[in-house]
Amino acid sequence: MTKAKPAYGRILLKLSGESLLGAKSYGLDIERTRAIAREIKDIQALGVQVAIMIGGGNIFRGLRGTGAGMDRSSADQMGLLATVINGIALQDALEKEGAVTRHISALEIRAVAEPFIRRRVLRHLEKERIVVFSAGIGSPYFTTDTAAALRALEIKADIIFKATQVDGVYTADPKVDKTAKRFPSIRYLDVINKDLKVMDSTAISLCKDNGIPILVFNIHVPGNLRKAALGHPIGTRVY
Repeated sequence: MTKAKPAYGRILLKLSGESLLGAKSYGLDIERTRAIAREIKDIQALGVQVAIMIGGGNIFRGLRGTGAGMDRSSADQMGLLATVINGIALQDALEKEGAVTRHISALEIRAVAEPFIRRRVLRHLEKERIVVFSAGIGSPYFTTDTAAALRALEIKADIIFKATQVDGVYTADPKVDKTAKRFPSIRYLDVINKDLKVMDSTAISLCKDNGIPILVFNIHVPGNLRKAALGHPIGTRVY
């Protein structure tokens, strides 16, 4: 049987912390994390070089702390540390599935992760190691969406996979507005002008200025990650 040919050679998967929740309302579900790890390992087996930017919203979100009266920098730093916890968990899950993995943190925590050195990261990818990025870009006021766009450009990814809770970009929130329509594809400028909550405007602008497409799809549907890697028409393509 002929091996399926992937549509992309190298991808950056933006994975929210909430993706690891499973049925929980807080923290992470180990079985859910393992299930996602299996899907990631599956697309790597197709020949795709995989880097992942992990979020931390399942543990702590900086804006939540700011809303409660915390200093923005302090709250964002707590959010960055939450992503490191998720990075450790995802690395462990990937290695349990037999994947060789490197955890790269933008905050210097050498006991648990390597520092970000671009050429070293590229070498990891070339040697078929899955790279897990945590701590965003290491600075407050920048979301993990922006960090994902920046790292995707630095590693020369072909596309950003934005894994979400819904199956694409809609005219309105489909959980609230039942008449909301999904866009099969949409231009960067339309996302910005319509204020659609795909990624923050800084991340969208980075992608627009450098011509890197974004595919938004539901990570909770089994097999969707493989379909995305093979170029099947799922989700919404932002171009």
